[in-house]
Amino acid sequence: MNTKSLLIGIISFMAGGLLVSIVATTIEKPVASSDSMQSMTESLTNKRGDEFDEEFINSMIAHHEGAVGMAKLAEGQAKHEEIKELSRNIITAQEQEIAQMKQWQSDWGYEADVTQDSHE
Repeated sequence: MNTKSLLIGIISFMAGGLLVSIVATTIEKPVASSDSMQSMTESLTNKRGDEFDEEFINSMIAHHEGAVGMAKLAEGQAKHEEIKELSRNIITAQEQEIAQMKQWQSDWGYEADVTQDSHE
């Protein structure tokens, strides 16, 4: 292998790596679900008793509503039937759990988070 070909290969490799690095750091990334989950978890850290329960239920309802929204999108847009079936199962289970948690809010006198969507 001659020196010119080797030099061109090394430069191309480095330029490709630089391009990948630039793209990876500048493309707008969607808000990560893990960030919101971490925020929800942190909001519970110093709470106890009713204060914890109320915040936990509010956070879990919001989390479940997000899952239902994603599942409804997948149910209509996914290619594989397995994903569609999983989505239907998620919708059914999460909507039941949302209803249960909303009933607890009512039973225990907790305020519903006004940012929650209604899936009733």
